[in-house]
Amino acid sequence: MTELIARVQGHCDDRFAAVRAAFERNFHDGHELGAAVSVRVEGRTVVDLWGGWADGARTRAWERDTLVNVWSTTKGATALCAHLLLDRGLLDLDAPVAAYWPEFAAAGKESVTVRQLLTHRAGLAGLREPHSLGQVYDWELTTSRLAATEPWWEPGTRSGYHAMTYGFLVGEVVRRITGLRPGAFLRQEVTGPLGLDFSIGLPETEAHRAAEVIQPPVEVTPELAAQYAQFTPVALAALGNPGMSGADANTPAWRAAEIPAANGHATARGVAALYGIFAGGGRLDGRRVFSAGTAELIREGQGSCRDLVLGPGFGHDTEAGLGLWLSGPHAMYGPNPRAFGHDGFGGSFGLADPEASLGVGYVMNLMGPHIADDPRKAALLDAVYSTL
Repeated sequence: MTELIARVQGHCDDRFAAVRAAFERNFHDGHELGAAVSVRVEGRTVVDLWGGWADGARTRAWERDTLVNVWSTTKGATALCAHLLLDRGLLDLDAPVAAYWPEFAAAGKESVTVRQLLTHRAGLAGLREPHSLGQVYDWELTTSRLAATEPWWEPGTRSGYHAMTYGFLVGEVVRRITGLRPGAFLRQEVTGPLGLDFSIGLPETEAHRAAEVIQPPVEVTPELAAQYAQFTPVALAALGNPGMSGADANTPAWRAAEIPAANGHATARGVAALYGIFAGGGRLDGRRVFSAGTAELIREGQGSCRDLVLGPGFGHDTEAGLGLWLSGPHAMYGPNPRAFGHDGFGGSFGLADPEASLGVGYVMNLMGPHIADDPRKAALLDAVYSTL
């Protein structure tokens, strides 16, 4: 066994030995630097493993409480905030966004609904004007520009992945209702009371726990070049405005900002528990977060289609629920087509499967080239489901 495999630590029930083997194999095959995986079944943690290195120089071991930026896996936490307000009767899915955020009615968006924001169907996958990463850190500027812009397509007719804008759109609705941005609302209502290691942004006091994100150079193969050639202006706006790299996630400015679509920081344990709220019918560790009906609602499908942003990469149709993606016929989140979850750029993911009472979280710091469906995810999920 290599040194990296020997550094895998934590707990794994004997029944889930296949998960440990798959996790270790990812290290052995050179696909990991540092990573963690956590699996909850019927409310109990059956796998909680971590290993490798928290920095590219391999001077800091990945520890039990190491945090890392999880990119779009953050969207599950932001969706949870919206569903908590829905459960309390403070948010109506089919109300116009402008009922909560009046300025949003500009540029023909007066009929865009909250449902369309949650399902990537609002036509606001990216800003039309150049928007730098430094400007992304400015909440008021970013939300005001989104309120003023016009949709790329007729809202409600198609999905187009709102890679960065999703968090500001849903997050501003949360702020208009509660007076709190989603990071503070999540901490006050969910992660604080439940003790979950998941935050939107990262307090400076926790920076010592953060792993360094490493993004290797991407080899542009003919297949990848063919995908790039299919990118439309809306896809380029969603994925490239602003341009950024994995290294940006290591900066104090990124960590200090609130980007509710992309800068969640978590342990795998925190991801599994947060997504486990959905898998557990709105309950976690015996505590009710929201009703079972609300928990079920998040996976209400909005119609399968070729996503305007993700389509070139996936090559198949996808279907969004009310904030997360359905596993569907392509088994994006395991064999249950009604399971759901979200991937993070480079590899992380969270999964909820209510039928199996299953919540899974996986985080890592060596980014792969995939927006979603990283091979490490597939290996771990195959192992998890082989034991159920």
